[in-house]
Amino acid sequence: MLGRLARWLRTMGYDCEYDSRIEDDALIARANKDDRVILTRDTRLAARRVARGRTLLIRANGLDEQVREVKEAFVIDAAGLLTRCLRCNTPLEEMPKEAAMRSVPAFVYDTQESFSRCHSCGRIYWAGTHIDTMKREVDRLLNG
Repeated sequence: MLGRLARWLRTMGYDCEYDSRIEDDALIARANKDDRVILTRDTRLAARRVARGRTLLIRANGLDEQVREVKEAFVIDAAGLLTRCLRCNTPLEEMPKEAAMRSVPAFVYDTQESFSRCHSCGRIYWAGTHIDTMKREVDRLLNG
């Protein structure tokens, strides 16, 4: 499974769908329709003629090695860092601070000036102390 890889690619700003339950034929059809590349650990899926050329077989088990494999195949960076919902992949939109008042803890509301929201799942994001940790981890994954 590549769920962690998908989540970190989303963190970097990449449009990265992940569905562990999708059947191969449906996955290939969706990738072709949406002009996507399939990242997979499934050697049979990667070898299928209809997916060939639009598929990257990820051989590594660990996240660091998986990111390295993606970096070797594609140019990736973190230019879009924290611009997508980590849960559902939707681009985030800025929201007025006042709109976040009833949706975030009081301390967060009092200490943060800007908020973003995912209009698909409703999740709200802000630049708390965890952001520095995430930025360091992305830098380590890409440059470490």
